[in-house]
Amino acid sequence: MLKLPVSLASRLSAALLPPCRRTLTYPTFSRSLSTRSLLNLKRRRFDKEISRPAAPPLKPAIPDVVVTHLGPSNDWYPHYDRLMPCPSENTIPRVEHLVSLNGGNVVDFICKSLHLPHLYVVDLIHFGAVFYALVCPNPPPTATPQQFRLFKEVTDPAVLKKRSSIRGKTLREAQKTFRVTDPDQILEAGTYLRVHVHPKRFPRCYEVDWKSRVIETTDSYVVLDKPAGISVGGTTDNIEECCATFASRALGFEDPLITTHQIDNCSEGCVVFSRTKEFCSFFHRLMREQQVKKLYLALASAPVPTGVISHYMRPAVLAPKLVSEENEEGWHLSQLEVLECIEVPWPSANISEAHGIEDSGWPPQEYAYECKVNLLTGKTHQIRAQFAAIGAPLVGDAMYMPAAAAEMANPDINPFGRCRRQHGGSLANDETIEAWIAAHGKEPKLGIGLKASHISWGDGCDGKFSYEAGAPWWRQ
Repeated sequence: MLKLPVSLASRLSAALLPPCRRTLTYPTFSRSLSTRSLLNLKRRRFDKEISRPAAPPLKPAIPDVVVTHLGPSNDWYPHYDRLMPCPSENTIPRVEHLVSLNGGNVVDFICKSLHLPHLYVVDLIHFGAVFYALVCPNPPPTATPQQFRLFKEVTDPAVLKKRSSIRGKTLREAQKTFRVTDPDQILEAGTYLRVHVHPKRFPRCYEVDWKSRVIETTDSYVVLDKPAGISVGGTTDNIEECCATFASRALGFEDPLITTHQIDNCSEGCVVFSRTKEFCSFFHRLMREQQVKKLYLALASAPVPTGVISHYMRPAVLAPKLVSEENEEGWHLSQLEVLECIEVPWPSANISEAHGIEDSGWPPQEYAYECKVNLLTGKTHQIRAQFAAIGAPLVGDAMYMPAAAAEMANPDINPFGRCRRQHGGSLANDETIEAWIAAHGKEPKLGIGLKASHISWGDGCDGKFSYEAGAPWWRQ
């Protein structure tokens, strides 16, 4: 079996394979075979090495496993048992890339390759954290010569011609990844696997009274008042701990709810789930035709003027989302309408702590500002990024609030900010963009001052089908 390098799955540095589990190592390198990781590394400079205690002696090598690793040679992983109970904190990301040269049962192969307990691997498959492709994806330009050689060996046309499973498929089709859903799945020789050994966890799932969060249940759909700190329909490596799964179980549904739209993990409020494929298609059509009305309550750290606020958002997959008041080439128009803005007491320390709201380094305030927002264009992080851009980041937004504070202290740090006009043109280049991205923080762990308070669709001004969420956390 061939083992490809560990992938940096987030802005944090990747942890390392424990020395007691290494059999053969090559010189360390700063990037892996993951294209997503490369994009992440180009945008962020968080590839700092993590110092660890001295490692135990190496165990005898396993002759049919080849391992490469990242970072300093004395890092190791924690002991593995089961994925449950859910930890209160997420562990360092670990993504492993494997190619089976001999075939066999998927669980047995992963257990042997990564020295993981059998039931732990079964749990990973249940969580949707294991993916396969018939043919190994292309390595990035930063791969080592030996890694390129090994890739060429398993994707040699003479080898691929012998595999009946990829006949009639293009190479790109054969490299498409799918979730492994059955622990009894048998791997064909040459099959590629991506194993998310440390899936992102959502402990809040186990604390929520899910039935009390249900706003409406019909034969076609369910409207949920989504709690903060939980994904709507799951993440790349965890489709178990999400609103769709837990709400389905709470309502006793045999068939799981279908996600129709998204709001951020750290947001709370109205989310519509479909019970049928027909309603899912119908709701998607309504959204494309802008026939679904969404209102939000946003708790801003500074006053916000009423009226339409327009920015242009950079079309990047990864956060933070960068916005500009000027029309940058290729950027997307983002608009929202602030219907009202009222002064409210800044949430007390007890309320903030009870709801997991982070301090984020913003100066202490006596008042916050509750804004009713009509979202005119539905972009990811739109309200958060636009409010931060006008100097009124949302309370608890650990990603955008530090950047807004940095811009207040030094306006020139934002190459797309208003200070560009004083300089007579754009300040944007690779260096200034990198510095501006670095000024942002991490995604909030739990909640922020944002509530999807209303959703409606159908005939009439407020929609034939209209639903309201409960009071936001700062009013409780």
